[in-house]
Amino acid sequence: MSLGFLTAGVNALVVAFARKWARPMARAERRRLAWALDLDTAEPTQEQAVRYLAVRWLVGLFGGIVLAWLYYGLAMVGVIAYRLVAGATGPELNADDDWVEYLWTALVGVVLLYIEVQGIIGVATLEERVAHRFLGPSEAELLRRRIDELATSRAGIVAAVDAERRRIERDLHDGVQQRLVALGMLLGRARRNPDHAADLLVQAHEESRHVLEDLREVAWRVYPSALDSLGLVEALEAVADRSVIPVRISCPALTAAPQVETAVYFVVCEAVTNAAKHSGATMIDVDIDEDGGVVRVRVVDDGVGGADPAGGGLAGLSRRVLALDGEFTVTSPAGGPTEIRAGIPCA
Repeated sequence: MSLGFLTAGVNALVVAFARKWARPMARAERRRLAWALDLDTAEPTQEQAVRYLAVRWLVGLFGGIVLAWLYYGLAMVGVIAYRLVAGATGPELNADDDWVEYLWTALVGVVLLYIEVQGIIGVATLEERVAHRFLGPSEAELLRRRIDELATSRAGIVAAVDAERRRIERDLHDGVQQRLVALGMLLGRARRNPDHAADLLVQAHEESRHVLEDLREVAWRVYPSALDSLGLVEALEAVADRSVIPVRISCPALTAAPQVETAVYFVVCEAVTNAAKHSGATMIDVDIDEDGGVVRVRVVDDGVGGADPAGGGLAGLSRRVLALDGEFTVTSPAGGPTEIRAGIPCA
């Protein structure tokens, strides 16, 4: 009976202590975490504070054992150093016994020091995970991070749109416009030279065919109609057919949103175009799959490498993917191969 009363009394004291001191202690822990580990945590509720402290004392006990072992090791180093100094000023050391023992002890000490350092790192990592699990980042920190991401994405979208407009203007000016000028000159010469009109009209007809091809190329790069009418797989097969380098494509049917499929298309199209222009590759492999709500794209060529992720085309792709909360990486060491990866959430 007395043991039951004692247990009930202890439980009551623990509950009272938790109700009164759990949140103040958790606040003190938040300040310590911010100072020691640069962690931004949320103001905990009473229940969260109790749970955090219930786990935190176990981490603290483990950390205390690690530190106690460290201090014990340092004390032993001091004792050995003292014995070495005392031996150097006192009786001669026995070369066959003392020095072998000291060297062996030093070797063991180095190994234990390495284990000790790893233990301290492990305690810090464990403490950080516990803080994230039970306290987590504050709402202000989460909002600040999201605002930064949105600001970066917005700036990236604006830059990508501007770059696309400049590219379209350049294609129209350097391609279509020049061919239309040449077409007009041929027709003018045909009117002024009736004797050579037939030959000039043949040249004009050929030039008009090139104008139509250039217009289709510009329109295709702006937005491929096949993407809406036939789907992503057919549009990518058209990219492979138009490429001067053989392209192997593996792409299952996706359940992603239209804007995600559009981003996937442009990632593949720009990667294939860059490889054809600059890589000197003989084969391009395109692998697309959907895993865990994320569409993953991988484009690899066997060219010379050295692609610049900050270049116009790849930088535009990166901004396009990041605008959809995706990830974009380029690996292109000198000598190749070049690998472009993108991961885009389906939603």
